[in-house]
Amino acid sequence: MSIEKRAEPYKRILLKLSGEALAGEAGYGIDTDVLKVLADQIKEIQEAGVEIGIVIGGGNIFRGIKGATSGMDRASADYMGMLATVLNCLALQDVLERLGVYTRVQSAIEMQELAEPYIRRKAVRHLEKGRVVIFAGGTGNPYFTTDTTAALRAMEIGAQVVLKATKVDGVYDSDPKKNPQAKRFEKVSYIEVLQRGLQVMDSTAISLCMDNKLPIVVFDLGVKGALKDVAKGYSLGTLVC
Repeated sequence: MSIEKRAEPYKRILLKLSGEALAGEAGYGIDTDVLKVLADQIKEIQEAGVEIGIVIGGGNIFRGIKGATSGMDRASADYMGMLATVLNCLALQDVLERLGVYTRVQSAIEMQELAEPYIRRKAVRHLEKGRVVIFAGGTGNPYFTTDTTAALRAMEIGAQVVLKATKVDGVYDSDPKKNPQAKRFEKVSYIEVLQRGLQVMDSTAISLCMDNKLPIVVFDLGVKGALKDVAKGYSLGTLVC
């Protein structure tokens, strides 16, 4: 079955990955087999000329808000979550570079021995040279999620779209795992996402994208070739615009 085109091929994208996506079936830690499959897909679209920025969550190692609900100071817990994202970013960088893909990790929290500090102009220059730029450390501030980081970095580097990779094939009006009658949206507005509390990204990230007219595509990374098809502008998943 052919897939319809939704947009022209994207020149520059921001790929948002959850930390859980790196954990595989275990649900925690980093699954090297999952990383390899992911890196292969990233390499494929990078070789096709797509400029790629990546933001990865840290939930497979430590989730700040969960620490806060367990009695930790929220700011301290969030900083720990930011450090978890650095581990994920360095792991992805290692796999990509073993495949011959030039990458740079830029961290919002300065750690010179591990990553470059985040500098917007430098990040854009890396992208123009064909390097994959992986953004670590969240925004560098507590109380902000990596969803918000993805929206912010996408706008700063001039990405045309945020591609949110998930374990489901789009946005539904209810949990498809609990409700077999759940309806999948092919296209949905930012306002509807906010009003209905649809689980796309957090409200701050959605509001940022809405204010700056930055589209979001939610798709299933587990489908073979999905990242390549979405980057080419094919109609996979759900478009939030």
